[in-house]
Amino acid sequence: MNTQIKNFEQLSTQELYAIIRLRNEIFVIEQNCLYQDADNKDLAAYHVMIKSEDALLAYARVLPPGISYPEVSIGRVACDKNSRGKGLGQKIMEQSLSFIKSGFGSCTIRIGAQTYLNDFYKSLGFENAGNPYLEDGIEHIEMLKRI
Repeated sequence: MNTQIKNFEQLSTQELYAIIRLRNEIFVIEQNCLYQDADNKDLAAYHVMIKSEDALLAYARVLPPGISYPEVSIGRVACDKNSRGKGLGQKIMEQSLSFIKSGFGSCTIRIGAQTYLNDFYKSLGFENAGNPYLEDGIEHIEMLKRI
């Protein structure tokens, strides 16, 4: 397994296709949620990928300040269904946090987390920053972490 971090222009067409496919498999099909995934934010994002050979196992996107929130943010965190339970969710988040620290320095990170993952994100040092809200029919909560 290896981790790669690329901006949009650095992605190959195969990588972009794998990202879109994984996000659709998880967020649209598995979670039965119709939403517009192509939100133009990918163009400004850093794409964090854990791969095994050419297979995309886990993914997250890091957005600079001012794209989703005034702070740096992490979103679209996804793990291939067949790769779950192997710590890849934790690893993709740790890689994303490390990248933010090296690329943006000490800063605050804001995420919009699905509430069922609240304990997972708390284990990474995030704290709740508001009340639960519905986004695309799924309950979320904003969370913050200072690095």
